[in-house]
Amino acid sequence: KWKGEGTTQNLESIVIGRCYDYIRIVNPAVGEKNCSQIWEAFKNAFIKKDPCSILPQDYELFINLTLHTIPTNKSLFWENNQLLVNSFADRGRRFMSLGDTLFGFVADFLYWCGQADSPGLDYESCPTTVECENNAVESFWRMASITYAQHSSGVIHILLNGSADGGAYPQPGFFADYEIPNLQRGKISQVVIWVVDDIEGPDIDSCGAHTVKTLETRLKTLGYDVICTDNIK
Repeated sequence: KWKGEGTTQNLESIVIGRCYDYIRIVNPAVGEKNCSQIWEAFKNAFIKKDPCSILPQDYELFINLTLHTIPTNKSLFWENNQLLVNSFADRGRRFMSLGDTLFGFVADFLYWCGQADSPGLDYESCPTTVECENNAVESFWRMASITYAQHSSGVIHILLNGSADGGAYPQPGFFADYEIPNLQRGKISQVVIWVVDDIEGPDIDSCGAHTVKTLETRLKTLGYDVICTDNIK
């Protein structure tokens, strides 16, 4: 038994349904995609495998089938504020965060894993990242994050939580470890950082201080033009 939540019930129906929802309603501009094929590629990345030996590249076919253009100046990276990002991005109308891409949209908030000795899904429990890093969900989001960063261009935005316990820019973290290293320097004209505190939350971190300063320094050292703003209204 693993410590993590088991596979989300009706996973296949949800993934295929979300795929159709995305290409028909959310973002028809991406064009026609084969949603059944996308589900098969997703499932085959982790099915019949040890749930602790799934690698990001196992999702390569899935990524290739779901890939589409991320509009210039629309990328929105984040840490510790997913619900704010979702409402702020407005389902891709204002920004296109990772969860607003087809590859992020179909998997958001879901859990899944297979079993080494069976073609079925494990609905009882799945490994957490503490139990093993190379689990199906963790490796999926690593691959999705890498892809998202590689395809971002123009002015990119980063929305950070100034009230987060460990600081606004966590290390290790998806943004620090998978997204920054995969940004394409030649495609990015500017990096805009927004640090937003929780409503009535503590002001732990801000531009030019603590972990945000660490992030600003890292990006400037990499050659990016960086602007940072606190608590945008």
